Amino acid sequence: MSEQGEIDAIRTWLNREGTCLLLAPHHDVGFTDDMKQRQMEYKHHGDELVPRQQRFGQYTRSLMQGLGVPVLNQFGLRLAFVPGTDQIAPLTTNKDLDELGLLNGVTTFNFHLHLPHYALTTEDTNSVRVLATQPIDLSRPHPFTAAGNREFNSFLWIPPQGGRGGDIPLADSTIFTTLFGGTDSLGHFWRNMANLRVGV
Repeated sequence: MSEQGEIDAIRTWLNREGTCLLLAPHHDVGFTDDMKQRQMEYKHHGDELVPRQQRFGQYTRSLMQGLGVPVLNQFGLRLAFVPGTDQIAPLTTNKDLDELGLLNGVTTFNFHLHLPHYALTTEDTNSVRVLATQPIDLSRPHPFTAAGNREFNSFLWIPPQGGRGGDIPLADSTIFTTLFGGTDSLGHFWRNMANLRVGV
């Protein structure tokens, strides 16, 4: 868990204009006492190396809570593919909210068996913006899709507001490696992130 001194230091640093805190909490699989649900989640992602309960991102989650970031990493969801191909389904992007052009030239990230849904814990759509959602593999049952969801929040941006001058983007940690594959689209995303607010 993050300590109050760490939270205070990062909050003070984020008050500076031009700073950026990238948050990248991974999945939270099997967060339930219901063993049937744990088994369903396990069968959904299909990764035999991941146990039926694996809770990553707890440090980051405590940091987000301390900083007042209204987001919660949930589940571990398997991506959908374009039918008849080995290509992951493209992102659904909200270009009208992407003021910094972080998704310019970006159609997909990369494939990973279990990615988190970044659930919003606020109804204030100005405080946190969902820039991209990812289609889910609906052929594998999961409580999240059983509730009517077809996509999960995969890339968020919290713009500067109040006394905070820095940006806070959220994207899963596996997006920042080629271990799970890489395309020109992913390269564009990295470049956009590296140049965040350059010339703005």
